Amino acid sequence: MTAGDTPDATRGPLSQVPWFVAWAVVGVGVALGVSVLGIFAIPMALLLAVFLLVRHHADRSAFGLLAGMGLISLYVAYVQRKGPGTVSWHTATESGTDTYMDPRPWLVAGLLLVVIGIAAFLWQGHKVPEGSGSP
Repeated sequence: MTAGDTPDATRGPLSQVPWFVAWAVVGVGVALGVSVLGIFAIPMALLLAVFLLVRHHADRSAFGLLAGMGLISLYVAYVQRKGPGTVSWHTATESGTDTYMDPRPWLVAGLLLVVIGIAAFLWQGHKVPEGSGSP
């Protein structure tokens, strides 16, 4: 390996995808931090983030944080898909009402975060490295 070669340059273009997914898991943990599960999710996300920083520096794969946080927003939008408002339901033995939030803000936020995270990841992969001699 010469001085100009980097370990990422010798691997295929998909070599960063597992690291992107790992950072997305950190993003899910960070997004869960605002919920009741945060007491468990934040420490685990921090441990994984430290591991990723030590084992693999925070390069373009760190955009997975955005995508992971967007996945949680998309999940909330899915759960709230019957909203906004109150929905009545009944079965043969029970009946009740459920109140749902408007899922559209969650959907928009989730789609934006996932699309921006993936687009930034792909865009950074196509950038020409400095000092490569290209005009």
